Amino acid sequence: MRIIICLTLLAIQAVFPGCNKKKEVVLKETRELKYPSASGVICYNKVIYIIGDDAPYILTLDYELNIKDSIPLFDTSGKRIPKNTKPDLESLALVNDHKNPTLLAMGSGSLIPYRNICILLDPVTNIFQTIRLDTFYKRINDAGIKELNIEGAASIPGGILLASRGNKAYPKNNLVLTTSGFWNNQDSAEIRLIKTGVNTDTSFFNGISGLEYSKKSDRLLLAVSTENTYNSLADGTIGKSYLWIINDISSKKRFSAINPNRVIDLEETDKRFIGQKIESVCILNETRKQMELLLVSDNDKGSSVLFRLLLEK
Repeated sequence: MRIIICLTLLAIQAVFPGCNKKKEVVLKETRELKYPSASGVICYNKVIYIIGDDAPYILTLDYELNIKDSIPLFDTSGKRIPKNTKPDLESLALVNDHKNPTLLAMGSGSLIPYRNICILLDPVTNIFQTIRLDTFYKRINDAGIKELNIEGAASIPGGILLASRGNKAYPKNNLVLTTSGFWNNQDSAEIRLIKTGVNTDTSFFNGISGLEYSKKSDRLLLAVSTENTYNSLADGTIGKSYLWIINDISSKKRFSAINPNRVIDLEETDKRFIGQKIESVCILNETRKQMELLLVSDNDKGSSVLFRLLLEK
């Protein structure tokens, strides 16, 4: 009888090989925020910081996704900064400035002079400074990126990675490797371009929209989305969103081109991702087998959506 049962189970597994396979991505929670155009997210000291590309303030949440506070950055009469003058803060990273943990928010550089800035925020005091990046961004242009659109940033061992997103007319994603504190020595800081990408959607261009680095596993997580746009200024019809994962990123800093080791189609994992443009990702918790991630999306309707998910390594 035991032999018959075992053979039956083996037969079932042969016919339905995925019936016992554990899902690699489990969406645990979604939360809509009345916060415009979320574009970057970082987690530090059990506080979640969210920035929007046309929001005049940084929003802070606890790990239960409850709003804690806001940090004003710009004086404006409305809830959103006008598109033609917004600084377009598209990325948020945790860096060390003079050995102090600091939040780095980067303007996209896609419209001079408004978007050629970065903001350095002390997460303890909430005191910040704004620095112009004209010299640094011009050097990136001169290095080979003709349509600059910085949408991701992450601190990795030995430097900082920035991600410049392409579009359908300029279908090139680049990682930009530079030195920590580049804002202080813009005329001499290292600039190394690393072409990055893979085409999984022939109708739209897969553009990098956010970066996160895992110290525990030396992996680079990339938020990627498709959008029907032909330049770095206009919004287009939202397509699909992906997570790309690059393994052993520290050993690939000198590569001229990198493709992801793993591509996750978020829409295929859960239909709640349909119609959402994932803008950024951060790690909430990480174990040897699993990551707990928080993703933020901009739905182009004036609000943002949070996605808490578990990712099997």
